[in-house]
Amino acid sequence: MTDTQPYGTPDQPRLAVAGEAHLEVDPELAGIAITIVTRGTDRRATLDDLTRRNAHVIDLIKSYGPAVEALETGALTLTPQLARHGRGERVRTYHATVRVTTELTDFTALGELTTRLADLELTRVEGPWWSLRPDSPAYGDVRRRAVQQAVARAREYADALGTTLAALVELSDPGADSPAPGYGGPAGGGMAFRAAAPAAAEPAAALDLEPQRQCVRARVNARFIMAPPTL
Repeated sequence: MTDTQPYGTPDQPRLAVAGEAHLEVDPELAGIAITIVTRGTDRRATLDDLTRRNAHVIDLIKSYGPAVEALETGALTLTPQLARHGRGERVRTYHATVRVTTELTDFTALGELTTRLADLELTRVEGPWWSLRPDSPAYGDVRRRAVQQAVARAREYADALGTTLAALVELSDPGADSPAPGYGGPAGGGMAFRAAAPAAAEPAAALDLEPQRQCVRARVNARFIMAPPTL
């Protein structure tokens, strides 16, 4: 097997370094998931109840206007629950669910909306999951810092040899030929809570949700040609 690693020559010695950087920034989005549950002995009545309560949840979310970045309906299920005893397959109840996800940019509105949703009957709320937009300036900022760190590191090595950098010959992301899925994405966190009783007469106080800082990382590989050092 032929080694194609570009070692350089005495007249053009090559230097390979890695540059790394990370930033902690405030999140730009917060996502929550809402699961609505209905049960009943009549199939159509159960589905109608699910439709009504799903519409109420969607209208409630939409009432927050520009604070809502995204709103999507996920899986819907309607499952017959069979009686445990007796002959034949007799349906005892029907169990229906629908899942709705939303993302908000206003975190004050998020606390109020989350509380109002959790106050609804037979409703499960999960989240929040904090994140950055895919085109967030933070990603470009951290990549620039990683490149700057690579150049600074290369200059330090060259200076240790009493020489200077002559040219950049390669700059690449780690695994650029086969990037790992999800590399560089920020971590999120969340919680889950359920409301299983009828809503109280007085609205619950809005939750005070503290945004989770997002850690964004970048790493680059760089190769340089140095002026020949005097050893």
